[in-house]
Amino acid sequence: MQAPYYHPIANEIDVFEKTFENKLPLLLKGPTGTGKSRFVEYMAHKLDKKLLTVACHEETSATDLIGRYIIKGAETIWLDGPLTKAVREGYIIYLDEIAEAHPDVIVAIHPLTDHRRELYIDKLGETLKAHPDFMLVASFNPGYQRGYKELKPSTKQRFIAVGFDYPEAEMEQVIVMNETGIEKDTAKKLVKIAGKIRNLTELGLSETVSTRLLVDAAKLIKSGLPKRLSVHVAIVEPLSDEPEIIEALKDLANLLI
Repeated sequence: MQAPYYHPIANEIDVFEKTFENKLPLLLKGPTGTGKSRFVEYMAHKLDKKLLTVACHEETSATDLIGRYIIKGAETIWLDGPLTKAVREGYIIYLDEIAEAHPDVIVAIHPLTDHRRELYIDKLGETLKAHPDFMLVASFNPGYQRGYKELKPSTKQRFIAVGFDYPEAEMEQVIVMNETGIEKDTAKKLVKIAGKIRNLTELGLSETVSTRLLVDAAKLIKSGLPKRLSVHVAIVEPLSDEPEIIEALKDLANLLI
């Protein structure tokens, strides 16, 4: 299987490897679309470990992660959740946007994030010791977006933490080109649009342009959709529902591509 494309930003690869080696949990902090999920996929491939990813949301509960009894035919059987499976079998588990999950998730993972490396399964009355290859990786968006929940300091201090941000312009251009095969000039213009919009703090956008949006726009352009239309539907429209803001962003983008 081919390794997922990932362009290192700093020393995050070394940090991940040493964190895994020391059996410590890892927290990836940063805005959406900055490569956190791709990084975890890349590292799982690099270390040749199995990966389970859970996209957390407000209804994600400890039961969803640990497991539950289900009725199968005439009997009731226990079904492991992804966290239990990872602990038993030695997977890397990635809890994406962990702060969005139900608070009982944080309570459930606490014994896995200290020296115990244990998971207590209340419904089975069982405590599992983590497999030597088990690793807990979580991500969250620390206040970049309005309305996002925060992690308690006591929880954050249980993790090794790595910050992610948007790459420098030249590096982001390389990422867009490698991901899509788009020509250099167009990639450069897309990155310039992103830079301009990211600096427009007065618009009060709840999110700004992620590298992911640039890649989406480049894919549309590469497949033959007109450049300005591609930018409008892949970058401008996802950022706002306000007609005035959309028009302002559209005018800005049209000037640059």
